[in-house]
Amino acid sequence: MNIVIVTGMSGAGKSTAMHFLEDFGYYCVDNMPIQLINTFISLAMTSSEKEYQQIALGVDIRNREHLPMLVGVLDELRQDNVNCKVLFLDASDEVLVKRYKETRRTHPLAASGRQMRIEDAIARERASMEPLRQRADTVINTGHLLTRELRAQLVDILFRGEKFNNLSITVVSFGFKYGIPADADLVFDVRFMPNPYYYENMRRLTGLDEPVKDFVLGNAQVQTFLDKLEDLCVFLIPAYIQEGKTQLVIGIGCTGGQHRSVAIAAELCRRLQKVEGCGVRADHRDIYRHLAQGTAAEKTRQ
Repeated sequence: MNIVIVTGMSGAGKSTAMHFLEDFGYYCVDNMPIQLINTFISLAMTSSEKEYQQIALGVDIRNREHLPMLVGVLDELRQDNVNCKVLFLDASDEVLVKRYKETRRTHPLAASGRQMRIEDAIARERASMEPLRQRADTVINTGHLLTRELRAQLVDILFRGEKFNNLSITVVSFGFKYGIPADADLVFDVRFMPNPYYYENMRRLTGLDEPVKDFVLGNAQVQTFLDKLEDLCVFLIPAYIQEGKTQLVIGIGCTGGQHRSVAIAAELCRRLQKVEGCGVRADHRDIYRHLAQGTAAEKTRQ
């Protein structure tokens, strides 16, 4: 029997994860009272029904005062050699606040007429959930994950035996003319590189197109820069993991965020894929902004 306890911060994607687990064939029970977990598992273990061979239990802050009991329940299950894993879903406070405002949902701690700001509810919940986070087998930061990327990580963890450290890496390309990403931890300026914008055949292309990519990456100085940048990132990543950082945003900036930064960000993302235990993705923030502005200007002139 395989048991997965799905827990974490409200708004971090627990419901989505439970839906995926149900698709994977797990018998899912959300918001189960902690006092009933041992009884439920005992009944499932004595049942001959195949549907109880894989169980996912959703537990979160809605258990409120009973939440500390879960640590003891986990200890009991592991002492009985029950194959039980804890999956903790997390996201930064900024991301959680944004999600609540977008969905207009009420935080569980602010429900039932309680007068509490979202920020205060999240802070109180994070303090309550910290003991479970420390006991988790896997922590997934969903702040920069697309739904399909969360599903892919769950497949890797549950069926391929891969382990993810608590670090999600996003390499963001951007244009300095539009501002530095507010959540960037590391920022690198690639405006020293030759600019494809000044070549008519590449002006309306992006760093994802082969002509621009070949132009940027074909430069010997650029390759040296990439090698040194890769070495720096590979050196820093284990230190960030050890320090407890949950997400790392690397900003790569050029003038408009369309050519050089895009090509470099994509290449750095490709190189960092080899770093074991980290989820790496690229995000090209301003890749089409200049093209969109150019089109709008043309329409205005007409």
